[in-house]
Amino acid sequence: MTGLPRFRAASPFQAAAALAILLCAGSATAQSPNAPQHSAAQAQDESSKASLALAELARTFLSLALEVGTHEAEYVDAYYGPASLKAAADSAPRSRKDLQKAAEAAVVRIDALSPALRAPQDQARARALRGFYRAAATRLAMIGGARFPFLDEAEGLFGIRPDLKPLSHYDDLLARLETLLPGPGTLAARVDAFQDRYVVAKDRVPAVMKAAIGECRRRTLAHFDLPADESFDMGFVTDKPWSGYNYYKGAFHSRIEINMDLPARVGRAVDLGCHEGYPGHHVLNIMIERTLVGQRGWKEYQVNPLYSPQSLIAEGSANYGIDLAFPGEEQLAFERDVLFPLAGLDPAGAEALWKVRKATEELGGARMTIAKMYLDGEVDRATALELLKTYQLVSAERAEQSLGFIEHYRSYVINYHLGRTLVHDYVERGAPDEATRWERMRHVLSDAVLPTDLLVR
Repeated sequence: MTGLPRFRAASPFQAAAALAILLCAGSATAQSPNAPQHSAAQAQDESSKASLALAELARTFLSLALEVGTHEAEYVDAYYGPASLKAAADSAPRSRKDLQKAAEAAVVRIDALSPALRAPQDQARARALRGFYRAAATRLAMIGGARFPFLDEAEGLFGIRPDLKPLSHYDDLLARLETLLPGPGTLAARVDAFQDRYVVAKDRVPAVMKAAIGECRRRTLAHFDLPADESFDMGFVTDKPWSGYNYYKGAFHSRIEINMDLPARVGRAVDLGCHEGYPGHHVLNIMIERTLVGQRGWKEYQVNPLYSPQSLIAEGSANYGIDLAFPGEEQLAFERDVLFPLAGLDPAGAEALWKVRKATEELGGARMTIAKMYLDGEVDRATALELLKTYQLVSAERAEQSLGFIEHYRSYVINYHLGRTLVHDYVERGAPDEATRWERMRHVLSDAVLPTDLLVR
């Protein structure tokens, strides 16, 4: 298999222009004692021109992303820009190959412009836009049938190369879990059966979800000043490869859907409420629309491609947002005192369930490793299912759903565990107080942040 699509080299015109700038700068330096002032003025002028060129590349990204959406229906996860652009993209889209060439050329153009940019916001915008275009080029190649090794694909789409641990790394954790739930049968069967004791009856799910997301919202509003007219509506669906989904509609409104294919366990209510709602996807999109689009005028953020570095930021912040909103054992207390009674479950079991769930969180990395092994052809489908049952401690039915997600979304799976780890480590560095944690989270949600920006060095 080949690596990432090769981006085109700079054109002769671009190379000549870059050389001319260097020669001009060198000449100016030698001309007179006033050269430093002239050079500074020239650098500012070049920065202004580069900023304008970057804004044009940002505008053209909107059109390009919408056109990619005509080749892959789910590529555009959200769009709330001008309807005329969407209509134009739908009526006369470029071919897949032409779009890929345009995306590759845009990466080259941004690389040529970036050295001239002086303002930190312009530099951040250029880096983010480069990631968007690179991801689009990678995804367009995949739409055309290209397949890359898992790690190359992940880096091309999401802007970071995951460092995966071997499955043997998780064996000690499985051994510790054996002591939590001893008994006959496999550990996976015991854990799955234990968690099935805490399934919410279908007629009680809406009330439980409403209470959970309401508490997630209350805790988020204590730290974030969200728009007064922000809102969401919620629906319950089936036949989906995911457990929950946020469809952002623009104007600070979302639709949150919960998949009911499998029995809903009480422990998922807060997780979904935070992840899809507050301070997760709903809040992230509000922050982007208000700050990057509204205040800075960065119109490229009016479209949200499913495959881009922003997806890792979105999924990672949504997963970490659970712990941010419910630090320590506060989630346990809320579930025990509010959700268990609403679900008709005995609150006496809340602590035991909590301990098992917390112990299994560390197994999230194993799912990435299994996805790589399966998608790279190292194991067959039957083996992948068995590995998911063993290392995710799930039933055959839930393993099938998990593998279905991997087959459909491929390396997107890295965004959940790796994304959460990166956001957690970034926000929690240096043992900050609560106010600092929320302020760092605000930065992650509302600025042009890339996955590599979160690496704690």
